[in-house]
Amino acid sequence: MRLKRRIGAYGCCRDDAGRVLLVRLSEQALEPGQWALPGGGIEHGEHPADAVVREIAEETGLRVEVVGLRRIRADIVTGNGVAIHNDRILYDVAVRGGTLRDEFDGTTDRAAWCDAEEIGRLPLLFFVADLLADAPPPVVREAVARPGRRRNTPSGSADDGDRPVRGQRFAVYGAVTDPAGRILLTLVADGYPGAGRWHLPGGGTDHGEQPDAAFLREVAEETDQVGRITGLLGVTHHHNPAAVGPEGHPIDWHSVATVYRAEIDAPTVLRVTEAAGGSTARAAWFTPAEAADLPLTHIAAYGLQRLTSGRRME
Repeated sequence: MRLKRRIGAYGCCRDDAGRVLLVRLSEQALEPGQWALPGGGIEHGEHPADAVVREIAEETGLRVEVVGLRRIRADIVTGNGVAIHNDRILYDVAVRGGTLRDEFDGTTDRAAWCDAEEIGRLPLLFFVADLLADAPPPVVREAVARPGRRRNTPSGSADDGDRPVRGQRFAVYGAVTDPAGRILLTLVADGYPGAGRWHLPGGGTDHGEQPDAAFLREVAEETDQVGRITGLLGVTHHHNPAAVGPEGHPIDWHSVATVYRAEIDAPTVLRVTEAAGGSTARAAWFTPAEAADLPLTHIAAYGLQRLTSGRRME
């Protein structure tokens, strides 16, 4: 079975009566007849928040605004000899205009406001059922470093030599602090995009891996610390059309990143445990003021700004 990756953004929207906006999947979808939250795949270079606004307009005719970040989760859908790992970003959205209508000749064929009784009779996609039931995400019981594992690879197009030339990557990072309020940063190793800059601990998720578990694993591999997730700071993205990394040739990379808020309650000696040749050269603690004067990656600057301002995804 071939393994594929897909990053999607979806919106949870309620009207004044508490009804939920849902769409029915058409025969063009892998799960025809199932009902889902409106949303869909993120285009190359597109911010996830822009993607959910665009997808909802296409599927329902409504113009919405993102008002919050609800949840990040992953699941696998199989069919036609393919196992698709879906990274799903679930936003709270509010209607700001438009008129409800069905999508024509797309992956959905019906859009409707549904109350609790109607929802109870509908065949819902499993991630939608979990969200509406307010079921908690899978519990992360421990963070296990896995040095030497196969790293995630680009999902995208390749040239005739089977070299990836364009890729979309889902990654997880964290603004991690200790009891003294210091922030944990990692130095990007030579040979990787951003080499010599300080980065948030984290990295790409593996096929079949939940985002929160991937983040805690990355913290363990890059710093040898046991972290505890306390919230979500936001979702951002970065598009580099000519990134040169260990592949040795330029790749048009689009990285979509979740940034968690996390704490390490009992810090130990910092140590990089990932396999030789990995992207982390070393790890260190800094006060927020010290960190602000360092050469930072895009993700580290975003996480530090969110951390020091006390902001979450609005």
